[in-house]
Amino acid sequence: MDKINIDDFLKTELRTAKVLGAERVPDSEKLIRLELEAGDLGEDGAPQTRQVVAGIGKAYAPEELIGKTIVIVANLEPRELMGFKSEGMLLAASGSDGLPKILMPEKEVEPGSRVR
Repeated sequence: MDKINIDDFLKTELRTAKVLGAERVPDSEKLIRLELEAGDLGEDGAPQTRQVVAGIGKAYAPEELIGKTIVIVANLEPRELMGFKSEGMLLAASGSDGLPKILMPEKEVEPGSRVR
């Protein structure tokens, strides 16, 4: 495992986000496109939404994710996956079955809350 220093770690912005919508990416068994409420206020004062594409489709059905609060890396450069722009990465752990388990706060928190 490569080691990083604390300054490098502090550059990673972990935030909570609420799943507003989710759908499978066409022609992919594992990709799901998530529409998230990121919590930061946009220019018009409305909550900011962002799209994240995640490889969790073998472990989760899109409909079971709606309304859940998850943790994302909010300051990654956007990347295109199968024609969809992904504006972050969700945090998940691998279970003993090899499938991802999404990390979620134990109690309710506001979208956009910083994870420390």
